[in-house]
Amino acid sequence: MNITTKIARIETGDAYPTRLPGAERTIERQDPVLWSDWTPAAPLSQEAAAQYRDKGYLVAKDLFSKSEIRRLIEAGAALRRNGAEIRGEDLVTEPGSDEVRTVFRLDEHSELFRRLAHDRRLAGIAEFLLNDRVYLHQSRLNYKPGFTGKEFYWHSDFETWHAEDGMPRMRAVSASILLTDNSELNGPLMLVPGSHKSFVACAGETPARNHESSLKKQVIGVPQPETIARMVEQLGLDVATGPAGTVVFFECNTLHGSNGNITPFPRSNAFFVYNALSNRLVAPFAAKAPRPAFLANREQPEAIEPVEGEITL
Repeated sequence: MNITTKIARIETGDAYPTRLPGAERTIERQDPVLWSDWTPAAPLSQEAAAQYRDKGYLVAKDLFSKSEIRRLIEAGAALRRNGAEIRGEDLVTEPGSDEVRTVFRLDEHSELFRRLAHDRRLAGIAEFLLNDRVYLHQSRLNYKPGFTGKEFYWHSDFETWHAEDGMPRMRAVSASILLTDNSELNGPLMLVPGSHKSFVACAGETPARNHESSLKKQVIGVPQPETIARMVEQLGLDVATGPAGTVVFFECNTLHGSNGNITPFPRSNAFFVYNALSNRLVAPFAAKAPRPAFLANREQPEAIEPVEGEITL
């Protein structure tokens, strides 16, 4: 079945009901993964595109120059140092401390990171993967300090974006740009290869203002341990490591998480969620009210115009 035929068969309505009464269940994915047919003009090699389609993620190195990476690292460090100056709703601290865990609306707090979000090396690849113009659904700076950095529990981003933001289909991709070296020791991103092909419809009703607690520790909208164990046993477990400047593209439904960091080596990354313009948000599918704007762009989305050239701001 070619991609055009597959897209044509997608039905409207809630294809991914979740936050169910009773037990969770797993349903087959209803959407394409690689929305474009590969051609030699694509911004990815055929091998890389196939890896993304089959595994649900892609690790790309050497996209940016050393000078670009240095500027990004310095900009990220400045944001963390000046956390007290960031508006409260955009700032999440570590549980039990004032250490910066996440800065949301990263593209609004830094011209350099806004330029990065619009770079063709990121946005152009997102357009190819999704076969559409794209906009930023969410952006953030994640920081996991040494010794005290807490874990991010296993989850599918799409489950939350669908349930609480109203993202209709699996037509979004995240780009995580490493701003520190990520080894297997300091809490890097872990992924279950191939997990994006199934949707785990989680059990339990969404509490009011669930985001206020889930940003520090997610409880609702995560698969049960036995489900995670079964998927890992069947599909395996991978870790996305690499030096600063490495970019991890991962599909919105790929099951992922990360361990806590008790090493002396902090872990930091910039994070951009590209959503297809045709996949604009509607009313939440499993929550009484949508999450705030700093978590989900609900305004008339502005399509990104990918920018060429060195990042020099």
